[in-house]
Amino acid sequence: MAAWKALPHRLVAFAGGPAPRAFSLSCASATPLTAEQLVKKIRTERQQQQEKPQDEVPEDPVKKRVRQLKQFTQQLQRVHPNVLAKALKRGMVFQNTDIVVINKPYGIPVHGGPKVKTCITDVLPILAKKLFGMKAEPLHLCHRLDKETTGLMVLARNEDVAQQIHEFFRTRKVEKTYWAVCVGKPEPAEGLVDIPIVEKEVESGQHHFKMTLAPKYRISPENGKMSKIRQDRDAEIAVTRYRTLSNWSSGSLVELQPITGVKHQLRVHLAFGLGCPILGDHKYSHWNKLAPQKLPPSALKKLGLVQAKARHLPLHLHACKLILPNLHGSEEKKISLVCKPPHFFNLAVERLKLEKPQLEEES
Repeated sequence: MAAWKALPHRLVAFAGGPAPRAFSLSCASATPLTAEQLVKKIRTERQQQQEKPQDEVPEDPVKKRVRQLKQFTQQLQRVHPNVLAKALKRGMVFQNTDIVVINKPYGIPVHGGPKVKTCITDVLPILAKKLFGMKAEPLHLCHRLDKETTGLMVLARNEDVAQQIHEFFRTRKVEKTYWAVCVGKPEPAEGLVDIPIVEKEVESGQHHFKMTLAPKYRISPENGKMSKIRQDRDAEIAVTRYRTLSNWSSGSLVELQPITGVKHQLRVHLAFGLGCPILGDHKYSHWNKLAPQKLPPSALKKLGLVQAKARHLPLHLHACKLILPNLHGSEEKKISLVCKPPHFFNLAVERLKLEKPQLEEES
């Protein structure tokens, strides 16, 4: 106790408490600070530190855009359902008494899951209320898009319409058109890929599953003869029509029309069937491993990237056009819808010197 009384009075902030450390020599020799003054001093110093300009080298604009897109997609997955519903309403493409068509943003899953915090399904009741009032029936999903795919997505205003449109998709009466930026050039430039697809376990160091081709025939490497392969019982028929719209030495803009609707069909047919994986498709750029897509040096140069940053490239697959049959039986009055690609898609097309045609609705 005697030692405590012997301490200089100017270091005692309040009676009965331990002596705080002096912030500086001037502080130690000046009038003692009260607790409130100390708090204000700490806050001021922190604010000045945050506002202090940093002497950093200007960042490459392309790398900055890649980082911003990654941060944006992560924020989208954590966004409040009300905020997502408001964004979907703002980007709505079409609505009538039967359906609502939205422009699905990148990075938002359609359905929930163990690691999913926000998905399209969660916000359908909120979106319906924002569009049609508080007593509106929740909107219904008619089909789905992958989390990384952008573009046209149809929602029904009631269960009967949802069933009708779902049947249109199942019986292949809906005409769907996608655009994809691909690595490489399809050979031939236009054609039909008719190869069944099956999901298989990948036997490698990283345990995972992928969709892959299950061809009906194979060519013998010894004599070049074609022989029939025993079909996998789980394989599904998968047919894709494709057409190259524009190409460059390391990339192509390809138009795709899926005749069937197998999981990851377009990605698998392009990557494993034509040898031209979609730009940013890290899952299907390799078969036996999970690794970032390997891009040719010419593509990296055009995109302004280094290979180490390629892992942040988003999937460049966009549902740009949709033609629905008339819901009330008229063959003449089909619903034709178009949707422009997102900014990152257009930026890649521009940097790769690809020519993008105008999207036009059918008359």
